[in-house]
Amino acid sequence: MQLGDLPRVNLAHLPTPLEFAPRLTEYLRGPKIWIKRDDLTGLAIGGNKARKLEFLLGQAQSQGCDVVITVGAVQSNHARMTAAAARKLGLEAIVVLNGDVPGERQGNLLLDHIFGAEVRVIQTDEEYVLMGVVEDMARQLRRDGRKPYVIPRGGSNAFGAAAYMEAALELLGQANALSLRIDAIVHTSTSGGTQSGLYAGTKLTQSGVQVVGISAGPPRETVVKRVVGIVTELVEMLRLEWRPHPDDVIVYDDYIGERYGIPTKECLDAIRVAARTEGILLDPVYTGKGMAGLMGLIAQERFRSDQNVVFWHTGGQPALFAHAAVLQEG
Repeated sequence: MQLGDLPRVNLAHLPTPLEFAPRLTEYLRGPKIWIKRDDLTGLAIGGNKARKLEFLLGQAQSQGCDVVITVGAVQSNHARMTAAAARKLGLEAIVVLNGDVPGERQGNLLLDHIFGAEVRVIQTDEEYVLMGVVEDMARQLRRDGRKPYVIPRGGSNAFGAAAYMEAALELLGQANALSLRIDAIVHTSTSGGTQSGLYAGTKLTQSGVQVVGISAGPPRETVVKRVVGIVTELVEMLRLEWRPHPDDVIVYDDYIGERYGIPTKECLDAIRVAARTEGILLDPVYTGKGMAGLMGLIAQERFRSDQNVVFWHTGGQPALFAHAAVLQEG
């Protein structure tokens, strides 16, 4: 099977730009830094989930579904973009979010409501509790004659990873056009879908590109297990002989801080550095921690000065407004 055989809808503005970051490169005094601008995918302020939703909602449409259910944290980028994509395709959206109900709707949560999603907030950190709520809702919808389509957290399954396998090929094509050798991709990795696709794409093309995930929440072992599982599903779906190996999946969990959704000092510093060197906005939940990880690895001399490193910007800027208090302090 080829990627082109999978059902798909058109949601993202592709290809996204690959930009050299000269002032950030100079500031960090390490390798040459390039930024893959998946914050510019276009759908609902942009972000990496637009790519995944093209394949996921392609499946939903092919099955005749009329309502989409997904899960995420209160400031979930994935929930916001799923709600927008569903409306664009004439589907209803239900987002089941975990965390505390904020005193004011702000950031992604505000946008969920503007897009008309049905929002349920569950105060739990247990994934099985959250998914139990989702399955109960899906069963009730089926009893009511509806056809729900359930999307996992982050859109992270084989279909979502297929989008980032294609994205890896997109990046390699852009690099070839620039006569550029890419040595590493650094990105934030939590639910594992993006890393799964990038890892599969770079390995299957034998590109030699190292894919480095920076966890924004779960411990390294959890993210590696997720990536290996999703990649295994992806290559089985595409009927490929190759299989992933856990020792080959690179994830750092040194930049999480207290927990997912709580920005660290290093995260906030990274946001300000990216903004003040390149005029690029990161977010305090996800990409800020990813950039903090990249900055930390450069400080540890994990990359040479003659190398080219791509920071994959996965979007998430709406969450900035939900963390205004801590961002104002600097």
